[in-house]
Amino acid sequence: MIKILVAGFKGKMGATATKMVLNHDQFELVGVLDPFEEKGNLNELIEYPTINVPIFKTKEAVLSVQPDVWIDFTIPAVAYENTRFAIEHNISPVVGTTGLTEEQLAELTDRSKELQVGGLIAPNFAVGAVLMMQFAQKAAEYFPDVEIIELHHDNKRDAPSGTAIKTAEMMSEVRAKKKQGHPEEEELIEGARGADFDGMKIHSVRLPGLIAHQQVQFGGIGEGLTIRHDSYDRSSFMTGVALGCEKVVHLEKLVYGLENLL
Repeated sequence: MIKILVAGFKGKMGATATKMVLNHDQFELVGVLDPFEEKGNLNELIEYPTINVPIFKTKEAVLSVQPDVWIDFTIPAVAYENTRFAIEHNISPVVGTTGLTEEQLAELTDRSKELQVGGLIAPNFAVGAVLMMQFAQKAAEYFPDVEIIELHHDNKRDAPSGTAIKTAEMMSEVRAKKKQGHPEEEELIEGARGADFDGMKIHSVRLPGLIAHQQVQFGGIGEGLTIRHDSYDRSSFMTGVALGCEKVVHLEKLVYGLENLL
């Protein structure tokens, strides 16, 4: 049995992860973390009347149940501190919170190597999204003209999404360097052409009713190629989260991207 703690259990992704852990034969939910929750046990909440699991208010209190894995779906500022704390205390983090800086990722990775603690930070836990990124990377070898349109719910805080940035990074590794668009192009409204990543454009859409969607659109002479992934329900991410929980306890360092475990 893998003993798991979920941080951010009241958010939409955190709640879905909590239920996944409860329903998984190989996992034991030993605690959840939320500094603002007044209740002390899940069974005091209407959603979990029969579940006897403590609700912790502080990171330090979590250590009393000795979790093997720390699932984190919080916010970037909190996720960095949580992940560092987990690594320092030999708990393997599985982090779906996006928005961490490159410096933070590098620092966390280096520390995990020093302490030989496995972990996973993934911008997207949907297996289809990982395949979409890999297909886009392959296509970028032949179609250097490409734009990314990512669409998410209106409560998402970071833009572009971690998935869009990761996709652009992967394509940049193989794509011929090219500044897209007309050299005399002029934005009549600032930002109309989107964010620029190594000459590629990224556009972020935020609307209620959306979950997580990304379209990678390539253009060539006389043809086009569109690679798109849609998550219609947050349950689409749980296969990847479960896989992460199973694998990280056997790793000796933090890895970035679910593709490293497939």
